[in-house]
Amino acid sequence: MWMFRPLGVYRPQSDTFLLARELCCDGIRGSRVLDLCTGTGLLAIIAAYAGAESVTAVDLEGRAVLTAWMNTRLRRVPVRVLRGDLFEPIADEVFDVIVANPPYVPSADAPRRVRGRAWDAGRQGRAMIDRICAHAPGALAVGGTLLMVQSVLCGVETTLNSLRRAGLKASVVARRTQPFGPVMRSRAAFLEAQGLIHPGQRHEELVVVRADRN
Repeated sequence: MWMFRPLGVYRPQSDTFLLARELCCDGIRGSRVLDLCTGTGLLAIIAAYAGAESVTAVDLEGRAVLTAWMNTRLRRVPVRVLRGDLFEPIADEVFDVIVANPPYVPSADAPRRVRGRAWDAGRQGRAMIDRICAHAPGALAVGGTLLMVQSVLCGVETTLNSLRRAGLKASVVARRTQPFGPVMRSRAAFLEAQGLIHPGQRHEELVVVRADRN
């Protein structure tokens, strides 16, 4: 699916598509869907096409918000696009499905450019993941589901345990192993120094974590 994407907005790629497949398989017709870290708005558009009752897309970056708004309007789908920090713009609302492709690339420093904010996520790659794990349970309706993609380098068991402690039933529902892209290749030495990859490793496994509120 062609998407309008200016420089600085995260390009839909393998992690997006892995997450999209699980979203499409989840039976979201009639659901209230929240798309966190929406970027171009692709996942929000897919949810609208799949028959969601309502779709809300959120991103912190103004450029991404404008991009998502334009893409949803170009496709004439009813998506509410909001700017803000994760759950902040939706206050006390609850959703049947929360889908998230947050930044998860380990980084030595805070991002110096807008573009870096699309993937930089602290030394362990968990700066955004941990916050989603902490706040998603309160934003899920009874019977609701969180679908989130991340790299195995960021600690899948940490994610699962965090969600389970919050009372959710959590598991990995999809996996994909792929070679490092340009960003990960440029940080290989840092990742080795942090003990996140083995010496010479130049691939990573992506997973989709599913967490259900009973």
